[in-house]
Formats: sequence, C-alpha cells, structure tokens
Amino acid sequence: MHPTPPTPPTPPANAPVVRAAGCVLWRRSPLDGTLELCLVHRPKYDDWSFPKGKLKHAETDLAGALRETLEETGHTAAPGAELPTQHYLANGRPKRVRYWAAEVTGGTFTPTDEVDRILWLPPAAARARLTQPRDRTLVDALLQALRLT
Repeated sequence: MHPTPPTPPTPPANAPVVRAAGCVLWRRSPLDGTLELCLVHRPKYDDWSFPKGKLKHAETDLAGALRETLEETGHTAAPGAELPTQHYLANGRPKRVRYWAAEVTGGTFTPTDEVDRILWLPPAAARARLTQPRDRTLVDALLQALRLT
C-alpha cells in the first residue's frame, strides 16, 4: 500500500499572484527548413522548459516575455499569436505565466548560471524533452497557431 502524498498548502485567498511571461521560440532549421523549438535547461532545477521569467514592475507581459527570451537564449524574436496562459503554484504561491509564439530573428546563445544549455528540437522531440507536462500543451498550441496541425 502506498501512502497518500501530502496535499500542497493552499495559498491564502489574498496571496498576490506571481506574474511571469515567456515565449515558445521557434525557427526553421538551417539544414532542412523543418520547424524547431527552443528549449532551455536551467541547472538550478535541472529541467527543460520554454524561456520565461517574472515580470519587472510596470513591465507589460509581452515585453517581459521578449526580455526573458533574450536573456535566457541570447535570441531576439518577433512575437506572434498569444498561446494559452498557465496557472499553477510555485513555492506555495499562485503563478500566472502568459506565453507567445515567437519566431527567432537573430542572436547567439551564451551559457549563464541561469541557463546553461539550449536545444533546438522538432516539435515531437521538444514535447518529449519538456520536464513539466503542462508545457507540452504549448507545443500543440504553437502548431495550431502556425497552422501546422
């Protein structure tokens, strides 16, 4: 018999929502023109995800998404369709992350303490590599936004 896992604490009803934003960064492969998505590896969490981060004071969600994408991947991007917003608890606090599809327009990745690696993967491989199951829905949403489904 397996013990029931503990229920995470419920944040107070008035707990401020952590606002964050990010991008599902995509490009056409320089080798064969197929679609590739950019995943970032965060050594602090040892996970693979899409570039995202907390917003600065008075920063718009889209501006924050593009800033975080540039900071984490070294790439500039042209924003496209807004993708589904994610809501979840992070460290016991409610978090809201808005995402946009974004086509890479330039740049070069340089490893940092926050993001030490990036991968450009086809959609199926990206879906399989993502650590959080909730992020996999963003792959499908991007394909829909690009009308590739």
